[in-house]
Amino acid sequence: MSEPNPYKPEGYEWGPGQQPPVPGQDYPQAPAYQPPVPGGMPMPPQHAPMPLTGGAPLLSLGDITVVGDQIITPAGPMPLKGAVWNATDMSRTEEKIPTVAIVLAIVFFLFCLLGLLFLLMKEKQTTGFIQITVTSGGRHHSTMIPARGPDTFPWVMGQLNYARSLSI
Repeated sequence: MSEPNPYKPEGYEWGPGQQPPVPGQDYPQAPAYQPPVPGGMPMPPQHAPMPLTGGAPLLSLGDITVVGDQIITPAGPMPLKGAVWNATDMSRTEEKIPTVAIVLAIVFFLFCLLGLLFLLMKEKQTTGFIQITVTSGGRHHSTMIPARGPDTFPWVMGQLNYARSLSI
């Protein structure tokens, strides 16, 4: 800590025991930071974005998009011809009696015996994901689509079958 500060501009003396600059005066500017250039180290190649050929997207499942004769993924483009598509349903649908129905059944059971009919109320809740994988040209990419309801998996399979028909 005995070395002088290399970033201290010339003529700038402010610190303990010194007076701060008077308002209205310009504050001294610190030198602009310049990152060190590694000596002799090769710079990583700068990749230009891949141009999209074929116009508008034909299909989009999560972050997988089919455009023209290519499959565009975050990992890079893949050829559409000969692609292998797979889907795995990792969702589940639960059916339960809502809390409101239980409370109403208890309350109305005491007043009239028809309160037990509230126990027939059911609530369906779907949770989980549907995993889509595509393999083509020696590359592999996977994405997860959230299941919004029990009809999400049939919709994804319809889109996947369309993608399979384009891959032939």
